[in-house]
Amino acid sequence: MGQIVEIKVPDIGGHENVDVIDVSVKVGDTVAVDETLITLETDKATMDVPTDVAGVVKDIKVAVGNKISEGSVIVLIESGEAVAEPSPPAAAPTQAPVAEAAAAVSTSAAAEVSIEVPDIGGHENVDVIDVPVKVGDTVALDETLITLETDKATMDVPSTVAGTITAVNVKVGDKVSQGKAIIVIATSSQTAAPVAPVVSAPVAVATPVAAPAPTVTPANNPPVAASSTILQSTAAVDEAGFSKAHAGPSSRKFARELGVDLGRVKGSGAKGRITKEDIKSFVKGFMATGSVPAATAGASLGGGLDLLPWPKIDFSKFGEVEVQPLSRIKKISGQNLSRNWVMIPHVTVNEDADMTELEEFRKTINKEWEREGVKVSPLAFIIKASVVALKQFPEFNSSLDGDNLVLKKYFNIGFAADTPNGLVVPVIKDADKKGLKEISQELAELSKKAREGKLKPQEMQGACFTISSLGGIGGTGFTPIVNAPEVAILGVCKSQMKPVWNGKEFAPRLMCPLSLSFDHRVIDGAAGMRFTVFIAQLLADFRRVIL
Repeated sequence: MGQIVEIKVPDIGGHENVDVIDVSVKVGDTVAVDETLITLETDKATMDVPTDVAGVVKDIKVAVGNKISEGSVIVLIESGEAVAEPSPPAAAPTQAPVAEAAAAVSTSAAAEVSIEVPDIGGHENVDVIDVPVKVGDTVALDETLITLETDKATMDVPSTVAGTITAVNVKVGDKVSQGKAIIVIATSSQTAAPVAPVVSAPVAVATPVAAPAPTVTPANNPPVAASSTILQSTAAVDEAGFSKAHAGPSSRKFARELGVDLGRVKGSGAKGRITKEDIKSFVKGFMATGSVPAATAGASLGGGLDLLPWPKIDFSKFGEVEVQPLSRIKKISGQNLSRNWVMIPHVTVNEDADMTELEEFRKTINKEWEREGVKVSPLAFIIKASVVALKQFPEFNSSLDGDNLVLKKYFNIGFAADTPNGLVVPVIKDADKKGLKEISQELAELSKKAREGKLKPQEMQGACFTISSLGGIGGTGFTPIVNAPEVAILGVCKSQMKPVWNGKEFAPRLMCPLSLSFDHRVIDGAAGMRFTVFIAQLLADFRRVIL
């Protein structure tokens, strides 16, 4: 007779009375360490509760629909020598081995170096989206070990030593923070052949993931479609069916991103569990046929859109071609822009700002500040003018949160920076508290970091309003796409000398085209035009900024 072990609900972040949405086992089942017993769901996250012992399920204390809290007994498992434990399969190289297994792969502990996650800008629980190495690989100094992704940026974690990988402690889909040990590298010739890592019992439940939050698709998973047909509003999802679907947090998050109702997806994982591959297959099936796959039919994906599938053409039959993969930044920004364009009802208004006097003033202060190495661009003036306009029109400094409008009392201005790898948006924090000189210096520093790919995640977060300037290139106007969750974005083109009627004659004036796009759910056309005209007036007479 083996020992009876009570499996209890671990720390679930202080939540109380959490819904049980799935019980994955039944009495008599034989379970292995780390196998999911039940799945919990709060109003914003789902989490699996695994077993930390192997054995036979003797009793189940909960059922779907129950509400439980930390410490609640959920399952009784008979464990011990009398119970034949199933032999766990050898973990794949990218699975997370325990520290003991990591230590066993080398005969010289002193020659092993543990690589940890470096400073990642204060972020916690950052997604691992790629692990390009495996046990046994030889890596060079600065070679990428893993790739991390926040909601606005991706970053590679390089190796700080050269050697042979003896343990990989993370896998795609894991969440890591600064200081997390990710890879063990042997730097001496005494390294033995790697052994199969043993997966240990987890010490805590999987980290909850906020399901409704819109995030980017991991870069290592190619986008299932470039078309907007994969997007739909949350209201089109059957939330009851979604909550009951047998899927983990990462799959639920992925489904939210694509607007897929999990209740219509058939799972291919263990015990019918829905995986990311199932969700991608579901969307691919829709893109190919224009309707939900037969196995999950019930309602059309994409909020009822009935569009033709994306054309597939062999361009090489018409002539020579070259295929270049999109950079990670372009993949991420492309998906965000597609979502924003489809989900936000855009309106764009245009106005010309007379920059004649402002340009003379700019040249004057540039000469005065030249010795300090400070160069003031027109963008610095536009940032200051935008802050004054946001104070005058507070609805432009807001975000939609369901049926509520969140009005912000801080003024962080993002600016679109063109880099060799694509578009990024650094942010000038607290622009209302900074002068032209400080803003100009920060613009130069952030722009340089953007070009060199050295921007930190926190330097691209928290913007209230974005400015997209094409002033160095040209143009007479364009339609910038609102950068959600912001509600407006200002586009700026190159200033040009134009004849302007002053009441008596046409006089040459330096005119700068402004294009403001805004979310029509929050801002109407009249307010959008007033905002744009107000900024133009500030730029025409910059003394108004101090009023």
